[in-house]
Amino acid sequence: MSETTITAPAPEAAAVAPAVREIGIIMNGVSGRMGYRQHLVRSILAIREQGGIELPDGSKVTVKPLLVGRSEAKLAELAAKHGIEDYTTDLDAALADPRWEIYADFLVTKARATALRKAIAAGKTIYTEKPTAESLEEALELAKLAADAGVKTGVVHDKLYLPGLQKLKRLIDSGFFGRILSVRGEFGYWVFEGDWQPAQRPSWNYRAEDGGGIIVDMFPHWNYVLENLFGKVDSVYAQAAVHIADRWDENGEHYTATAEDAAYGVFELEGGVVAQINSSWTVRVNRDELVEFHVDGTHGSAVVGLFGAKIQPRNATPKPVWNPDLEDTHDYDADWQSIPVNDVFMNGFRQQWEEFLISYVEGTDYEFDLLAGARGVQLAEAGLRSSREGRKIELDALSLD
Repeated sequence: MSETTITAPAPEAAAVAPAVREIGIIMNGVSGRMGYRQHLVRSILAIREQGGIELPDGSKVTVKPLLVGRSEAKLAELAAKHGIEDYTTDLDAALADPRWEIYADFLVTKARATALRKAIAAGKTIYTEKPTAESLEEALELAKLAADAGVKTGVVHDKLYLPGLQKLKRLIDSGFFGRILSVRGEFGYWVFEGDWQPAQRPSWNYRAEDGGGIIVDMFPHWNYVLENLFGKVDSVYAQAAVHIADRWDENGEHYTATAEDAAYGVFELEGGVVAQINSSWTVRVNRDELVEFHVDGTHGSAVVGLFGAKIQPRNATPKPVWNPDLEDTHDYDADWQSIPVNDVFMNGFRQQWEEFLISYVEGTDYEFDLLAGARGVQLAEAGLRSSREGRKIELDALSLD
């Protein structure tokens, strides 16, 4: 009698979980306002909590933060609050540890260049807030050091990811404006002096010796917004002002502001577009949002803010007639049409973080690098010089050569 072999049916293959790569990120200066809220909580931790970022091949990358700062107590508190395992006050040791692949910098401007040099020397990939340095010379030096070392770099360009500016980009790409003529921007709000009500910005923002001033803070933003939406900035004329010199710091101590709290700039762009942007921490808001851009073109106009966007096409433009002797009862606001929200917009800081991480993993070029950051420093430096000298300043093209 022959033996019979009974073979159990093969079990169905278990679903194979996608491969997940964990990227260690040194986060320096994370106890500060922007480093904590936008970069740690709303970007890196949000990416971690969703299980990482899915890549085109189906694999995933996730993130593991290392908190770095000067106060061990503050770092321990943040780590415990958010379930973070690693923190240190020793930046040099963190940079020497191969577990951490990316160095992210959210320090005050004055401390940034020194830390970036250390990270470049350690061969770390770099992602940093702007401005990247206190001077154009130093910003270009950092860009060249990184390029020579083969270090990938990224600089925060968060305003480009605002829902309102993404809607504006779509309008531009669609040809809605025809030929764009001009851009007018209004940014700012009233920052209290700190005597009878605490100021909502740190006191170093008002001290030039500590890297403060609204030009250094905002002109790098305006540079990348203008060059990526409308054209390279060819020249700038700016007027800076210290409108309120008497201020009180975080401890209630009086100090005299040495850095401008407002700046009024006119920018000539490649292709003939003229932009004028007012930046102020001494203005009371009478607009829909804290920043608004009004763009006029031959075929239409748009007004966009952080979130909202409205348009007025050529064939729906009213025909006003100037007559100061008669009250004008026309409702000009009613001539504008709101753009519908057709997309779900991600937090802008997180969206750029995800794009940078994907570029890092896939080894692709990243356009918002330290050279792009240097152009922002160049515009800020030229704006300050323009205000000092009372004249328009031409901007030279920058390169790593």
